[in-house]
Amino acid sequence: MKAVFAYTARHWRRRRLLLAQIAGAILLATFADVLIPLFSGRLVDALLLAGETRDVALSRALEAFAVMVALGAGMVALRHFGWMRVIPLSLGMMSDIAEETFARVQRFSTDWHANSFSGSVMRKVTRGMWAVDQLNDTLLLALLPSAFVLASTTILLAVQWPLMGLVVALGAVAYVAMTVSLAMYYIAPAAKLSNAWDTRIGGTLADALGCNAVVKAYGAEHREDARLINVVGRWRKRSARTWSRHTLAGTSQHVVLLTIRSTLAGVGLWLWWNDKATPGDVTYMLTTYFVVHGYLRDVGMHVHNLQRSVNEMEELVELHDAPIGIEDRKGAVPMRITAGEVRFDNVAFHYGAHETPLYRDLSVTIRGGQRVGLVGHSGSGKTTFVKLIQRLYDVTGGQILIDGQDVKRVTQQSLRSQIAIVPQEPILFHRTLAENIGYGRPGASQAEIERAARLANAHEFIARLPKGYQTLVGERGVKLSGGERQRIALARAFLADAPILILDEATSSLDSESEQLIQAAVERLLRGRTAIVIAHRLSTVRSLDRILVFDRGRIAEDGTHAELMRRPDGRYRHLFERQLGDIRGAAE
Repeated sequence: MKAVFAYTARHWRRRRLLLAQIAGAILLATFADVLIPLFSGRLVDALLLAGETRDVALSRALEAFAVMVALGAGMVALRHFGWMRVIPLSLGMMSDIAEETFARVQRFSTDWHANSFSGSVMRKVTRGMWAVDQLNDTLLLALLPSAFVLASTTILLAVQWPLMGLVVALGAVAYVAMTVSLAMYYIAPAAKLSNAWDTRIGGTLADALGCNAVVKAYGAEHREDARLINVVGRWRKRSARTWSRHTLAGTSQHVVLLTIRSTLAGVGLWLWWNDKATPGDVTYMLTTYFVVHGYLRDVGMHVHNLQRSVNEMEELVELHDAPIGIEDRKGAVPMRITAGEVRFDNVAFHYGAHETPLYRDLSVTIRGGQRVGLVGHSGSGKTTFVKLIQRLYDVTGGQILIDGQDVKRVTQQSLRSQIAIVPQEPILFHRTLAENIGYGRPGASQAEIERAARLANAHEFIARLPKGYQTLVGERGVKLSGGERQRIALARAFLADAPILILDEATSSLDSESEQLIQAAVERLLRGRTAIVIAHRLSTVRSLDRILVFDRGRIAEDGTHAELMRRPDGRYRHLFERQLGDIRGAAE
């Protein structure tokens, strides 16, 4: 709760004027509500005045009535103003929270994203946003006036009848203390668990729907149904316990309210019997109690709403407080890549909790404009090599330099914007083909986008589509074939025209008919820039300037295809011949 309130207060401070307007209007409206019972008592006394003419009694009653009407009108106007000002406050906070949380989540480390359900993260953000709206309403429009009513009513009653003030004060304190204790220590733990399972539902739904093609491929709809039924069942049990605790707490609060009401009415009768209060005073006491009762009754609901809001914001605040992982250093400057030389200088690296480092004192230089292939068994360190160049992870020792600039000392945006990536499994946005290709260079013209598509051998299939470049590709590009997705990724890289290019077997998903055309286009793309190619099929690296053979995190061999093939017991030769033999065997 402390963390949630601190988070909320930071956003309130950005809108101090709005907050002051809301608080001022609500407190004045509430004070008018407190004064109305006082004048209702005076109205009753005016009607019961003994020894006065009816005209005098009517005059005094009308005065009290006029004040009551004025107070009521003022209360309505002020409350309307306060509620209207809450709208820009809550919408502004919700907008800021959505934008800031999204920006923060976008910048979390690769490891964080690999270990998180996107559906669960979205649920945390959206649920937290709406919880902010409820939190503002509860604190500013409900609990603030309730606290003011209880304090001011107790003071007004205690000034005339100390015993009555004591009854109201003790009853209010007991009620609020019980309500807060139930909310924090009885309901909150159960609500936190039910919210966690609510988040799991979002993650389970997103996981199954995002992989629907796999579900259909294996006829696994019933399995996914059963998986969701299991999660929903556990959520239902947790939620039933939470709601039962809410109900029990509500009943307890009604018992306390009944006790307060009975005690207060009894004290009022005793004061009247002992000539310490007039009938108008008793009317004032009872009317005041009805006001206090309404606020007290609502306090229970508001405290529960507050507790629910806090529970629902907890995961959002945890997102905000989670470490970014890879951050720009203070004083980071934009990177300027000219030649594109990449140098690993005594680099050491290990993943997270892994005790054994992947790299120890790894040193290698890739000259600017050089085309280099990375080969080796799975897990040998090829992919990590290119991820470190992009600074998706930080090295644990040594440094990585591009044109003499340490990648840790430049802004990540400037670094990655000058490195074009073509992954083995291309990822596309559920946007138009033009937008997906244009992602490589914001602001590119339609002519530039089409030129890039032609270079990637994608223009022809795009032109055949009913909406051409304005065709939506579906989530993660599901409407396109694997080869078509790969060509769109290649077109994006052509358009980016970055000085450093990373390809993860960029032609592996293409059919044999278009592979030759794309390979020729890739050859053109490689010219004049530093290119690093992660090769799974070794035939694709034969024409490269240099090949680095990785083995258990070290570079076991380094040379051209011809040089490495001349080593009788070389790892590269062994890998190449084995793969060639597998291909011949498959052909036979």
